Amino acid sequence: MSNGGDKEGKTEEATEKKIRDAIEKGSVPFSKELSAFAALVGFVIVTSFFIVGSTIALVSSLKGFIDDPGRWPLENTADAVQLFRAINLDAAQFLLPAVIVLAIAGLASSLFQNPPQIVFDRIQPQLSRLSLSAGWRRIFGLQGWVEFLKGSFKLSALAVLAYLLARAARFDVFNSMFMAPNALPELMRTMANRLFLAVLVAIVLLVVADLVWSRFFWRRELRMTRQEIKDEQKQAEGDPIIKGRLRSLARDRARKRMIGRVPQATVVIANPTHYAIALRYVRTENRAPIVVAKGLDFIALNIRSVAEKHGIPVVEDKLLARSLYDKVEVDQVIPPEFYRAVANVILYIMSRGRPLQGIAPNR
Repeated sequence: MSNGGDKEGKTEEATEKKIRDAIEKGSVPFSKELSAFAALVGFVIVTSFFIVGSTIALVSSLKGFIDDPGRWPLENTADAVQLFRAINLDAAQFLLPAVIVLAIAGLASSLFQNPPQIVFDRIQPQLSRLSLSAGWRRIFGLQGWVEFLKGSFKLSALAVLAYLLARAARFDVFNSMFMAPNALPELMRTMANRLFLAVLVAIVLLVVADLVWSRFFWRRELRMTRQEIKDEQKQAEGDPIIKGRLRSLARDRARKRMIGRVPQATVVIANPTHYAIALRYVRTENRAPIVVAKGLDFIALNIRSVAEKHGIPVVEDKLLARSLYDKVEVDQVIPPEFYRAVANVILYIMSRGRPLQGIAPNR
């Protein structure tokens, strides 16, 4: 069947097991737009609260290198290493706040979408990822078109906002030619913050839509065919054929145990061919007769055959046999409404001089 047919056949929502297995394998819904949004928020925080202080500290440090170069001689390798170490330390102090804020923003966007987990299968190399056909479908498929539309929207929004902000700040840009050089960085920072804040506001709707779409597309990819659901149920509950066979074997064993108890019966009450109820009554064991075996049709004939073989009296009473079969289960004492009818059967057998197991004859 073609891939298109497979997609069309997957009309059923994924089961809880399918979703759980997908999450365990690292296949979770993820919005790239939320990550980009978090990165922009982090950048705005850095430029608004940290960039000024970090820039002043870096400029002050670099100014020392320029004003007093004799303090850093370069006569050997050790001097060069010491100079580069000092420069790298200043650069690290300048970049550290930005790195920390952006890392926190990235982690927050990931934790907001899914709980953290370690899945080694996602980082193992797979040759299937190098498939040209799969890559072609990924680029020109539904998801590829969605990514193209999102990129177009972001590019258009950025271009429009940049134009509007540049137009609104054209007088500030013109006046910057007459500003002191040390005032230009602050002007550039202010304009950049305005641009990024406007972009953040513009793409909020895109981020929300992408969050919804990523989860919808994820569940769409996890859809199953009816046959897959049936196969999963078979795996969870067992193959119905095997389960039926096991039930049949269990019934056979229970039937054999029941037939094996017929020789312990006191009397068998039967419909001529359809029903047979084997009762055991021993005064020292139970307060009333107990059903040790019962059966219908073939089993009823088997019960009668075993009873006759072991000399157990068989009394034919159609109404009583049918009623006992419907109302009393094996190993249960007969209800009080059957006491008189069963007592009459026992008295009938004893009146004919047949001894009954557990019942002393009348003297």
